[in-house]
Amino acid sequence: MNLYLRYFDQETLVENADEAIDFLHSIPQISLTADLENDIREYAISSNNYPKRYKIRPRIYFIIIKTDAQTMQEFKEHRTVQLPAKESYAVPPLSMLLQHKDGWYEGSLDFKRVTTIPGSTKCQYIDTNVIIRCKATCGQECYDRIVEYLRTRVDSRSQFPAAKGKNFSFKYLGMWK
Repeated sequence: MNLYLRYFDQETLVENADEAIDFLHSIPQISLTADLENDIREYAISSNNYPKRYKIRPRIYFIIIKTDAQTMQEFKEHRTVQLPAKESYAVPPLSMLLQHKDGWYEGSLDFKRVTTIPGSTKCQYIDTNVIIRCKATCGQECYDRIVEYLRTRVDSRSQFPAAKGKNFSFKYLGMWK
C-alpha cells in the first residue's frame, strides 16, 4: 500500500512512512515532532484505510491517503481506496431516498416542535416524532409531503431536519391502487 501526501500544491506518492517523513521534512512550513513521525508510521502500518489529515496551524493541514496506485497518474485517475474484502456496506440511504418507486410510503420524522409554556409567554422546543403514511414516488417526496403537512399544523418556528439526516426514515409499503 502506497501513501499519497499533499500540502497545498505540493504532493507526492511514496512507498512507505520513512519516504513520507522525508517529503514532509522538505517543506519548511511543516515542523515534524517525534510524536507526529510516530503517528505517521503507525497510520502507514495500520489497517485503517481512511484518509488522515494533520493540523499544522489553525485551518492549515496536510493529508495522507493510502492507495493501491503505483503512479501519481494512476492515483489521480482513480482516486479510490480499496477497502478490505471482508467488509460489506449497505446501500447508502441517500441513494434510496431518490430511488423512483410509485406507491405508499410510511415516513417517520423526528423534529423540534415549538410550544408555549402554560402560564407564561415563553416558548420551548419539544422533540416530537410523527409517523405518516402517504402516496409518493420516492422517499424524498414522502419527506416533502410530511414537512408540507406539518408546516400547516405546527408553529412556524418549529425546526425540521434534513431528509438526508438520521431523523427521517421511511419504508415503501407497496403500490397504490
